[in-house]
This record gives sequence, structure tokens and C-alpha cells, in this order.
Amino acid sequence: MAFSMADIDYEMLKNLGISIGILAVFILFRNLFTKYVFQLIVKLARKTPTEFLTQICLSFERPLGWAFIIVGLYLAMDYFPFMEQQNALFIKFLRSMIIVLITWGLFNLSSPSSGILISVNEKMSNKIDLILLPFISRTIRVIIIAISISIIGQEFNYDVNGLVAGLGLGGLAFALAAKEAVGNLIGGVVIVTEKPFSIGDWIKTPSVEGIVEDINFRSTKVRTFSQALVTVPNATLANEAITNWSRMGKRKIDFHLRLNYKTTKEDIQRVVSRIRQLLGTHEEIHPDTIMVAFDHYNESSLDVLVYFFTNTTVWAEHVRIKHEINLEIMGILEQEGVEVAFPSRNIYVSPQTNEVFQTMGSID
Repeated sequence: MAFSMADIDYEMLKNLGISIGILAVFILFRNLFTKYVFQLIVKLARKTPTEFLTQICLSFERPLGWAFIIVGLYLAMDYFPFMEQQNALFIKFLRSMIIVLITWGLFNLSSPSSGILISVNEKMSNKIDLILLPFISRTIRVIIIAISISIIGQEFNYDVNGLVAGLGLGGLAFALAAKEAVGNLIGGVVIVTEKPFSIGDWIKTPSVEGIVEDINFRSTKVRTFSQALVTVPNATLANEAITNWSRMGKRKIDFHLRLNYKTTKEDIQRVVSRIRQLLGTHEEIHPDTIMVAFDHYNESSLDVLVYFFTNTTVWAEHVRIKHEINLEIMGILEQEGVEVAFPSRNIYVSPQTNEVFQTMGSID
């Protein structure tokens, strides 16, 4: 039985339409799955005792959506008139896409923001410092991508060993060209091993002051108190003096109380004694180092040194305690009738020569 050209064209168009229809249906299934079914799965996962299942679901959300398209593409190819479903290149392409989707999900799962590494760290007996987690995360990601590229290369019969050998030959040239990058990497290793700070610490260096937000192979990111994000190369940071304010055991307050020159010796002794008693009995003041003493004679004042530490290192609490202590000291001065001095000039005019003499002093 002979088929006309019109019958062949009709059959081809019909198969093409079925192929496109199958792919369109799976795209629709993908949208419905992402919007309804997947959200239900995430809700059920959140009810489990751990966050592990939830993290896996969230990491593989988008890869699962694309998996629908790959399945639809495979089934649609059975009716596609221009290529066979078992075409070798097509099968390799589908396998490679599946590897890419798995790599994508594992890449998301190993992110520091996913929380999976933090959860594992909390369950370990020997906990890892938070500063190591970004390094571990990026190392895992590099390994995942390297394995993925290797598998895909083998899928297309590419000699991966030749690629590795080529990288080895070009390693020296790459290292010379990337001298600065290697320096930053070594600086990052120094920071991780010596641990001068961790994620969330308040640090101060000649380059920057703020809260450490992230550290990677090349640089460290610090959020300043004006909310600017400063990226400092690790090579620079590793060679600078780093003050870690978050690791203080106590926080210092020191100032000079400048008293009027008309203050008597007995007044100073009473004021010093009462301030020392105030600091010694205050529960938020560290008792080990409290110094209150008549320090020296200034040009316009008698200076009393007040030196002590707060138990807390939190900035807001530190300022609150300082405020309270200053008010208490002001009350002591008022009760003792002692005045605080401020700079002044006394001008004397000689009645015989009309010469003007200036002296520094405090206003009475």
C-alpha cells in the first residue's frame, strides 16, 4: 500500500505535535509540583525533629523542577520525527543534565547559608570554629564541581587524565601569574590556623574596624558600624595587628576628674575615698583593678585619675554603666561642695606701666 507525500507530512506533523504536547504537559506538571506538592513536602519536612530533611528539600527545589523537563524531553523524543529517542548523543546529553542537576543540589546543600554544616557541627563532640565553616563549604563545593566535570567528561569519552596532566604542566605558569591570589590564599590559611578572630567578632585593624561577616579563599568581609561592607585581602589582614574587641574579658573606662584649684586637700581625700567606695561596691564593675587617685597638677585644675573596668564587654551595656557612674560622681561632687574646673585666663593690668599679664587658672 503506497503512502502519499501528504500522508507522510501529516504523520510527521502529528508526531511533532504530540512531542511538543508531552513536553508542555511536563512543564505544566513542573509548575504544579513546585507550587503545591513541593510546598506540602517542605511543610511536612519542617515538622521533623531535625532540619536536615528541610535543608535537603530546599537545596534540591530548583533541580527537581528541571528534572520534570528532562523526563518530559526524554518521553517527547519518542515521537519527535527528526531524532530517535535512543540517539547516543541525546542519551549522553540527558545523563549529563542529570549529573548537573545532582551537582546543583549538592552545591546548594553545601552552602554555609544552608545551615547543614552548622547543624552537623553542633552534633559533633569536637566542634569546628565558625571561621572554618566557609572554608570547608567552599572546599566541598570545589570537590563536587571537580567530580561532576570529571563524570561528564567521561560520559563524552573525554580523557580526564590528559586534562589533569595539562593542569599540572601549567601549574607553575599559573602560580607565577596568580602570585597575589596565592598570597591571599596563604593569608587565609594563616587566619584560619591562628584564629585571631571568628565570624561575628568585632575586630579593629589599621585597615578596617567592624564585625567579621565572611572569610573566603581570597579575602575577609567586614561590616563597619556605618553599615558599609569592606573587603580586605587576606594577605593584607594576615600581616596587620588585629585587635579583637569581642574577646575582651572586661572593658576599660578611664578619665581625669578636673577639680577647681580652690579645692582643699581634705575635699580631695573625701571625694577620692567616696568614688573608690562607689566603684568597689558596684556589682557591674570589675573589682580587681580600680584606681582613684590625685594624679597631677594641671594648668587650670587638680586632676584626679578614675580608672576601672566593667564586667561586660557589650558596647551598649558599657556605655550605660559609664553613664550611671558619671551621674553618681556628679552627685558626690555636689554633696562635698567641690566644683569642676574648666580652662580660664586671668588678665592683670599694672597701674604704673599699664602692662598686661595673663595667667592660666580656674574660675572661682
